Amino acid sequence: MNIKITEKDLKATESIKEYVEKKMERLQKYFGDNFDVYVTIRAEKNMQISEISVNANQENFRAVTEHKDLYASIDKNIDILEGQIRKMKTKKEKLNKDESLKDSYIVEKENEIEDEIIKTTYYELKPMAPEDAKLKLQENMKANFYTFINIDTNKVNVIYKLKDGKNYGIVEPEA
Repeated sequence: MNIKITEKDLKATESIKEYVEKKMERLQKYFGDNFDVYVTIRAEKNMQISEISVNANQENFRAVTEHKDLYASIDKNIDILEGQIRKMKTKKEKLNKDESLKDSYIVEKENEIEDEIIKTTYYELKPMAPEDAKLKLQENMKANFYTFINIDTNKVNVIYKLKDGKNYGIVEPEA
């Protein structure tokens, strides 16, 4: 952690420098020792103004506050900076989580089973006339076909919707 303090119309005493250094330790939990801090302190009328900029991991954070007490101004800035850093970390974690979910979806897509029977559905075949089978197929809007035993031929038949959406076809075995 590198700290640089700039003074304007106000002298940075040793106690202020130590106070800033002590307060910056709160930010070490986010960046370790790998960040730079630039502090500017100045006085305007009866207010003490502190401006703190933190540069870490190619990210910049900045806070400026004024208070009658310079120490209170520094405290406010630390709180503001910590909030900015937490917000940025949360955004990055969310982004990384979303990216990892996308990656896992892509891997899952690549590992999809192809050219295999992966689902079996069982249902009861009932003897009926082709017209009754057509009515059953019309009842189930999602279905594209209906399997039944044709009462005229006593064979298994499949009735299906044609692509025109208005007509039907029947598949009937020859033998």
